[in-house]
Parts: sequence; C-alpha cells; structure tokens
Amino acid sequence: MPDPTAEKQMILSNGTLVAVTDGERLRLFHNKGHEPHLELVEVEDPVLEIARAGSGGRHRSSTANPDESRLREDDFAASIASYLNHQAREEACENILVIADPRTLGEMRRHYQPSLNAKLLGEIGKDFVKHSAEAIKFAVSIA
Repeated sequence: MPDPTAEKQMILSNGTLVAVTDGERLRLFHNKGHEPHLELVEVEDPVLEIARAGSGGRHRSSTANPDESRLREDDFAASIASYLNHQAREEACENILVIADPRTLGEMRRHYQPSLNAKLLGEIGKDFVKHSAEAIKFAVSIA
C-alpha cells in the first residue's frame, strides 16, 4: 500500500524543455535525467523575435499612457510563447514545462497555440529566473 504521507514528485521525461522566465529574462533547461531523476542542464539562450503583441493597451499608468515597462514585459512574454509554440511543433521536443511569475504566465497563456498546449506538462506560477538550477530542480520536484 502506498504511503499517503510520501511526497508526490512531478516526473519529467528525459529531454523535457523547462522554460523559466520573469518577463525580462528567459532561461532554458533540458532534463537529462532518466525518470524519476531530474538533471536540469541549462542551454544557450535562444534568439527571440520580439513580438509587439502584448496586452499593454489595457494597462494604464496614472497619466493614462501605457506603462512602457509593462508593454516591454508583455511583448517579451508573447515572444517566449511564440518561441515555445515553435518548439512544440518540432518532433524533437516532446514535453514542455513553464515556470514564470504569475503575471508573465498569464500573458504567455494568451499566446499559446494548440501544439504547445498538447505538449505542456504543466506550469509553475513562481518567479525562479534568478535562482540556481538546484532551486529550480527543487521547485519542480515539489510541484
């Protein structure tokens, strides 16, 4: 009989792409471990084509002008979603996990395509972009 007090762990298959972002920076990892072990290896930053599709028009500053910082973050989030949509269409990419602060995650979701939704293992709504790979691994293991 399984121990009900045992921690459940998110299992990532070998090769899972893990995208960690905060609206200003993107870090990508591949899981090189074999189930159930995690071995996150950081990969080179992709070249993102910056989208101009953010939802910043609905965000207003006190002077009724769009907040430039928010517009940039929204555009960056849309660019990451576009990159992940492209990765999801590739046969080599079977699974994707997204870790992002809640606001960025919400903006990214607006741009997800069905191919990405089909390969999305999950999302973690936390800001881990400045954390170590070990801290990210821990966050995945308890998700």
